[in-house]
Amino acid sequence: MAMQDVYDFFFDVNEHLVRKGLARLDDMLRPAIMSGVISDMITSSLARHSRVLVENRFFNGHPDLVVRGVYPNNSVGSGEEGVEIKTTRKPGGAVDTHGARKQWMCVFVYRIDDQTEPAIDRLPMTFTEVYLAEVTTDDFRKNARGELGTRTATLHKDGIAKLRSGWVYLL
Repeated sequence: MAMQDVYDFFFDVNEHLVRKGLARLDDMLRPAIMSGVISDMITSSLARHSRVLVENRFFNGHPDLVVRGVYPNNSVGSGEEGVEIKTTRKPGGAVDTHGARKQWMCVFVYRIDDQTEPAIDRLPMTFTEVYLAEVTTDDFRKNARGELGTRTATLHKDGIAKLRSGWVYLL
């Protein structure tokens, strides 16, 4: 249902933009922004359709979805009871995180058609994979960054295998 909510949004918005002679939203947004928008939409929709998970009310808190009633006001800066939502264009679900954590991680992989010409004939954004698994700090490798880079961590080979073993949807 959450994926359908995102599909409906993009259909409605893109139809409106094209009618106005503008580019589709998929073509306007930079990849990192697109991923952030889809992640926020999926998080909101999953919370709306869930009986026990709600959006974390702490600004930029972790995880994105928390178990209702576990944290005061369903708000926590850094907690373990919930699900972190990630989205990526990378097949297989490898995503950077802001740190290695013990967590439930749900990764939505999507595809954007940015090749078909004319652009009006491009295929809509499509989810191709969804993975859900509980990972630990030992499942990550830390990514070295330069002086101006942000510290990140990514699931290592065995961590990715653990994530992929928890596949929920494969197109």
